[in-house]
Amino acid sequence: MKTSTFAEKLAVRLLAREGVSAVWQLHVAAATAYRDGYRRAAETVLEIADAAERELLERAHNPQKPDRLSSDPEWCCR
Repeated sequence: MKTSTFAEKLAVRLLAREGVSAVWQLHVAAATAYRDGYRRAAETVLEIADAAERELLERAHNPQKPDRLSSDPEWCCR
């Protein structure tokens, strides 16, 4: 079983709550943070956005994967 990073866990949770639009919202937030001089915050938000994109692509290519997006959204916090 693959161990998920914090960014991956948070990405799945955001996707469950916000849907696909979470990816765009994360990119906008990263751009804003970068523009405002918060380089490390922008990197972190981009890491979460990338994890969300990977999750969506994995689901598109592997429909047999357990549906973490519609199940318990608190699974990542246990």
